[in-house]
Amino acid sequence: MSAPARVVVHPGKQALADGAAARLVLALQDAQTARETVHISATGGSMGSALWAAVAVSPLRDLVDWSHVHVWWGDERYLPVGDPDRNDTQNDAAGLAALGLPPQNVHRVAGPDTSASPETSALAYGEELRAAGSGAWDVMILGVGPDGHVASLFPGHPAQLSAEAIAVAVHDSPKPPPTRVSLTLECLARSQRVWFIVAGADKAEAVRNGLAGAAPEISTAAQVHGEAETLWLLDADAAG
Repeated sequence: MSAPARVVVHPGKQALADGAAARLVLALQDAQTARETVHISATGGSMGSALWAAVAVSPLRDLVDWSHVHVWWGDERYLPVGDPDRNDTQNDAAGLAALGLPPQNVHRVAGPDTSASPETSALAYGEELRAAGSGAWDVMILGVGPDGHVASLFPGHPAQLSAEAIAVAVHDSPKPPPTRVSLTLECLARSQRVWFIVAGADKAEAVRNGLAGAAPEISTAAQVHGEAETLWLLDADAAG
């Protein structure tokens, strides 16, 4: 079973970031009442970084035992570790690094500096996730592109239809850089909570298509639901 989508609209981008940060802290606190270790999947983009910036200064942040939080990424640009265009580099600089997670709890996708190919990197990331034995994500955080893509699964792109794998190499991405590593739809869907965090009027059509359950060739976002919760967290422009 998957949870039907619900929409929460915030008046602006900062309110969206602050609201999502408070929601994330409380969701992690709730998960840790059932088990010590929790797993979340982060996203890139401006809202992905804004979320961590808001978490880092949230008065609620100490409700979570961050030493037992594991952070992964739904996708990553196939660039050297530390490259400023990588999602993890941007998230770290925004506030993730300030939370004091043990380095071994921050699971980074290997880049060309340590991996022979994006296929090798995708396979290794999948094996690392399988070894962690998390079962289902506690929270899956996703941005949505104007074209309806999530992670690096673009509508109509062959990588979107990859099955029976945890992560996949993405070549010829419609959005630069062209080479990436992404979790698959099958992996994204193994989530207790799926949250789409979307800001900007240029995303309004993608939001509409996602909520309407558009076909995969139109919207990847429409294909992803959480088992217990599916939330579209929007600013007023994206909800327009």
